[in-house]
Amino acid sequence: MSFFDEDMIKSEMKEISEIQSKIVQELPSFFTMSPDEKLAHIDLLDELLEKQQIIYTRLTLSDDPEALKMKEQMRESAKLLGFGNNPDVHTVFKTMRSTIDGLRINAMR
Repeated sequence: MSFFDEDMIKSEMKEISEIQSKIVQELPSFFTMSPDEKLAHIDLLDELLEKQQIIYTRLTLSDDPEALKMKEQMRESAKLLGFGNNPDVHTVFKTMRSTIDGLRINAMR
């Protein structure tokens, strides 16, 4: 069975997709949201990041060719985001976590 054929992986990928869609849908109105709405949006970002980290960890533990391909695609995306020629995806996640924490602090002001 392929990595992406596993029920748990399918479910997590579906959740990630749904969260991403909701974030994109809400993004244009972020600056006009109430502080509580902003915090709820930031919580969604936090949830998305957590789920992405879990999937990435599972990808690194798999030897399935499709999983390895996705892992490499994540590294390529990190390059495009300016994390160098040989990016550590864990560093990307750490940077994203700091950004989300900063957003949360600013939203509570």
